[in-house]
Amino acid sequence: MITAVGLAVYAVLVGAAVPPLLARARWAHRAPAAAVLAWQGLMVTFVVAAPLAVYHLVMTEQHVHDGLVGLLTACGLAADAPPGNAPPTFGDVLVIAAPVVVVLLPVGWLVRCAWRARRARAHQLDMLTLVGEPAPEYGATIVDYGVPSVYCLGGRSSRVVVTRGALDILSEEQLLAVLEHERAHIAGRHHMLKILVDAFSRAFRGLPLARHAKEQTNLLLEMIADDSALRHHSRDALATAMYEVAAGRSPEAALGAGGSGVLVRLRRVLTPQPRPHRAARLGIVVATVAAPLLPLLVACGP
Repeated sequence: MITAVGLAVYAVLVGAAVPPLLARARWAHRAPAAAVLAWQGLMVTFVVAAPLAVYHLVMTEQHVHDGLVGLLTACGLAADAPPGNAPPTFGDVLVIAAPVVVVLLPVGWLVRCAWRARRARAHQLDMLTLVGEPAPEYGATIVDYGVPSVYCLGGRSSRVVVTRGALDILSEEQLLAVLEHERAHIAGRHHMLKILVDAFSRAFRGLPLARHAKEQTNLLLEMIADDSALRHHSRDALATAMYEVAAGRSPEAALGAGGSGVLVRLRRVLTPQPRPHRAARLGIVVATVAAPLLPLLVACGP
């Protein structure tokens, strides 16, 4: 029972208590890549801790004594299980089904979200074939649309899209800066991270971790792309370009230069802050890796 309570408390901390604190952490906007890793680590930790807590809460006294080995033995899966054991009872099936459902829920949503995103990207690519005009000098596709907008479609057939309105309003330097922003999204495979947080948020609706992870990851991915653009272009060029295309809407499967939290990002670009010390970033990575291992160490012991 102590193990079950400890795992349940750990899952509650990860799912409800820690996310608001991480969302307000000042270092996150100064090290967006480390912050994205931290959010991914919290999601993995919850998916590990919650099923283990459920398992320990519903398993029988024999299973409590033997830990996970007891569960595998009861289900006839342990290597040292006696060959003449009776088949698992309905109660044994329920014991293993409860945590399995908690794990399969986000996996199922991940498959569904990936499939929907792939369909949406394929539809957009088909539309671009009909209405888009290749612009090799920019490595992009031009769409005859008056609202300034720049966005990208990730995946195998990646594409950067610029509307005619953006071409008319942006200077050459501003356009190159925002194009670099979009290429950073493609190179970083940010569309895959968006699918992951979208699936998690749908699987665990109402969970603070799900809400904060989606909001913060989308914002942090835009900051990562901003930092990539700033390696080659001035802050003024990127900031003015972001301002000009902020009102532009992007398709569902795309990542737009206007993107999430434009005002927050503009303030960050124009008033840069020092990055956290390398030791601090290393500590974040170590904590992120260790967080999902702790419930495994607690639960897998006899």
